[in-house]
Amino acid sequence: MELRDAVRRRRMVRRFDPSRPVRPGVVDSLLALAVRAPSAGFSQGWDFVVLDAAADRDRFWAAATQPDRRDAWLQGVSAAPVLLLCLSDPAAYLDRYAEPDKGWADRAPERWPVPYWDTDVAMAAMILLLGAEDARLGALFFGVPAGRHDAVKAAFDVPDGRRIVGVVALGHEAERSSGSARTRRRRPLAEVVHHGRFGVSSWSPPTRS
Repeated sequence: MELRDAVRRRRMVRRFDPSRPVRPGVVDSLLALAVRAPSAGFSQGWDFVVLDAAADRDRFWAAATQPDRRDAWLQGVSAAPVLLLCLSDPAAYLDRYAEPDKGWADRAPERWPVPYWDTDVAMAAMILLLGAEDARLGALFFGVPAGRHDAVKAAFDVPDGRRIVGVVALGHEAERSSGSARTRRRRPLAEVVHHGRFGVSSWSPPTRS
């Protein structure tokens, strides 16, 4: 599949078919693509926990959700046969940028107005989503509720220094829905692209000759 096609086709899938497993090796091939994402200083401060056994997925949902939650979103997403916990490692960046070629020996997080450890993991997650589209799989990136991070980390022995950036659910889609995209418009380029300074737009659709 061409990259343009994968980008245009990609949608968040919220209903998975539990009867169709992901083919062996597909997850490994997607992760091999994901770690080609850029990372500041080539720090590569990411880890991925693969939950492809039913017991592990059940343990995730027990840790990540309220015990009495039984809504349509959870019913659809919890049917996904694979979950990938996407973790960031801030210490990998602080250590890397304290090395001689960078020179930030104080290892101060304040030097980072944007937490690139999370940004780089999000880039890797985007590659997972596009790779899933290329593999004809459905995928969803979603977050763990703030009050549930510690429980999820404890359930899977995630070290204290790691951060949960999000989770990618993988599987075969039972139904493709666009969520909020059904009720909210996509912002046009003329509205979001600014030339020279904010608020100045000269973008126009390309013309065909």
